[in-house]
Amino acid sequence: MAHASRLLDANPALAAEQALEILKAVPNHAPAAFLLARASARIGRGDEAITALRRTVRLKPDHPEAWRVLADHLMAVGDTEGADAAYARHVKASTRNPALLQAAAAMVKNDIVRAEALLKSHLTQSPTDVPAIRMLAEVAARCGRDDDAEVLLKRCLELAPSFTPARYNYAALLHRQNDSARALPEIERLLASDPHHPGYRNFHAVLLSRLGDFERARHIYSGLLREYPSHVKVWLSFGHTLKTGGSLKEGIDAYRRSIAIDPSFGEAYWSLANLKTFRFDAADVAAMEARLADPALGEVNRLHFHFALGKAYEDAGDWARSFGHYAKGNALQHSRVRYNPGHNTERLRRLKATFSRDFFQARAGSGSPSPDPIFIVGLPRAGSTLVEQILSSHSAVEGTMELPDIISIARELRDQADSEAIGAYTEVLASLDAAKLRELGERYVAQTRIYRKTGRPFFIDKMPNNFLHVGMIHLVLPNAKIIDARRHPLACCLSNFRQHYATGQRFAYDLTDLGLFCRDYVDLMAHFDEVLPGRIHRVIYERVVEDTEAQVRRLLDYCGLPFEEGCLRFFENERPVRTPSSEQVRQPIYREGMDQWRHYEEWLDPLKAALGPALDTWDARRS
Repeated sequence: MAHASRLLDANPALAAEQALEILKAVPNHAPAAFLLARASARIGRGDEAITALRRTVRLKPDHPEAWRVLADHLMAVGDTEGADAAYARHVKASTRNPALLQAAAAMVKNDIVRAEALLKSHLTQSPTDVPAIRMLAEVAARCGRDDDAEVLLKRCLELAPSFTPARYNYAALLHRQNDSARALPEIERLLASDPHHPGYRNFHAVLLSRLGDFERARHIYSGLLREYPSHVKVWLSFGHTLKTGGSLKEGIDAYRRSIAIDPSFGEAYWSLANLKTFRFDAADVAAMEARLADPALGEVNRLHFHFALGKAYEDAGDWARSFGHYAKGNALQHSRVRYNPGHNTERLRRLKATFSRDFFQARAGSGSPSPDPIFIVGLPRAGSTLVEQILSSHSAVEGTMELPDIISIARELRDQADSEAIGAYTEVLASLDAAKLRELGERYVAQTRIYRKTGRPFFIDKMPNNFLHVGMIHLVLPNAKIIDARRHPLACCLSNFRQHYATGQRFAYDLTDLGLFCRDYVDLMAHFDEVLPGRIHRVIYERVVEDTEAQVRRLLDYCGLPFEEGCLRFFENERPVRTPSSEQVRQPIYREGMDQWRHYEEWLDPLKAALGPALDTWDARRS
């Protein structure tokens, strides 16, 4: 065994062979299983490494290094839940401190309340115990207290800059907060010290994709798939990257590979459906229905199959079955998320109360003078990707993606508020002087440079939910353009109901919630039309379909840009597109989908009731 261990660095393939020989003779030999795992990883056989690691911890459940390495490999294949559990077992197996041992055991059992109490008690006595601080940060993150987790992880890294678990957790937290630009240097620092670490490489690819560097991400995923060819989530991520970069056929092949490996993996079927232009065949439909009939199918896979079948029956014109599956998928997701429509209504009430005409006039001239940003706001599925594709086909405009930076700034202001009330960040914003408002605007422009890959003078931020922050955008970037992409509310809301979002958009899984959210949005934008007349340019999707050139000319005039023919041939633009409309905007405008909602109208009464007056006033402009 000692001889085989020495071979690991010099000849890992031979070390793997000798470990296998030992295991043939002594099947319960945990050191040989661990050697096999490490050797398999060295020679690029990640799947075999995972199998050997699972064998190791089965034979020796208190093997701390095996649990840690298993966590690394599970991160690489996208099994974050399994990786978290393995890392908790690593902490439990490696610690000898009774307090931390008890806390780790509580975390393994998901007894978060007990784990938090034990860790806080321990840190009262030992405030610089870095592993304990990191564990408490994980507890905070599991409870959704991301701000607390960030403070704790920063403290870890102040005390121990080389403590890699804390740095990885910090990067993961930033990414979860949609701050991939800050997460990237953290993961690159980890890769600099351990360039072959499978989890770091996977995370690096995720961040590069989020930041628009699809070619580098594609290269990383290709390498990971050579090591982990049987892991569906790696194939799924690879498919997303290929699809977004415009390689549709290769993306479909990657999704199909996921399905071949695990026919119960509903997310791969939904990813195919989410291409919008893809059509399932009869065999696909039969396979999905068969999976749904299995009572052992997990809830997450089940809801993905419902959304995918909703699309399949929609394409077949079977509207009743289609709506039935969409309704079941939405019901499952609605039960998994917390959303209170009253909170949104209260938030918008506070926004309107603060952002009056007098408020803006008193602060005229504040903010950064930068004219670079063009914001496209509105409800999701309202045509914002089409507007972005048209504008980014202009030689002076760069399309980026849905950028998180405005929402991050709003979150920071909210955290400074004395009040816990919904929308209280407006109080902080109202207290800022001209210099601070300018600083916020300049900070936004500086932070978003990482997304800009060309030298074009203007760039697009198409985060739709920024409609909630139009007041702040106007204050900190008074020369930025703001475009409100809008679509018939029944068409738009139904399109959201038919869309399963990976994260966010919690209002989208119930017809009444959707209607109330849309109603609030229409009301808020009407308010801004009154207090900032002419500031926001509205693009009505149906009018773009009816008379594309006239609407494109109006749009370019508002942006102060000369007309270019390329904007009418937006479908030839090969830029990456991340949203669900990615394949649709690579085609000429077509009318077929404009009245799609009418096929489902008999089931839309709850939506109509919630929309109320917005159903009639959605395309009106008050000034």
